[in-house]
Amino acid sequence: CYKLGFSQSIPHDTLHSVKKATILSAFIPGAGQVYNHLALPKGKNNVFWKVPLIYGGFVAFVKAYQDNNNQYHTFLSEVQYRLANNGNPGNPDYAAYSFEGLVKIKDNFRRNKELSIIGGVVVYAVNIIDAYVDAKFFRFDISENLSLQLKPTLQTNPGGLHAYAAQPGLKLSLSL
Repeated sequence: CYKLGFSQSIPHDTLHSVKKATILSAFIPGAGQVYNHLALPKGKNNVFWKVPLIYGGFVAFVKAYQDNNNQYHTFLSEVQYRLANNGNPGNPDYAAYSFEGLVKIKDNFRRNKELSIIGGVVVYAVNIIDAYVDAKFFRFDISENLSLQLKPTLQTNPGGLHAYAAQPGLKLSLSL
């Protein structure tokens, strides 16, 4: 149990593990989020909505990779054909493009393909980080009873020049 004061205590949940949530998300993306949600008491934050976002991110970046890879190989083939055949176009659809233009287009698709890989890695890392942070803040209380108030007050100063005279001040109150 964690002690909060003289009479309040919070039961310590020994079954919920930050390490387990992180490892689950590393091996099966989204599993850490599900693990964190299943450990929450009824009425707490629902985190199931994160799982479709994780897989949607993976699908989007895989699709972008496939499309850019296909276009890259199409333009790469055309560039290689022109190099082998004295600049003559192999595909009549690309006859209007200059050799330098084809090389730039090919390089652009290669760049976008590599960015798609980086995007997928970022989605994977965010998945793990999110599971870790949710597990870390598992016991963090965000109740409506939390408040911080600043109020004017009058204070007495028994040892000062004007003994027991009221002096203006500010009172800071924190309610948990």
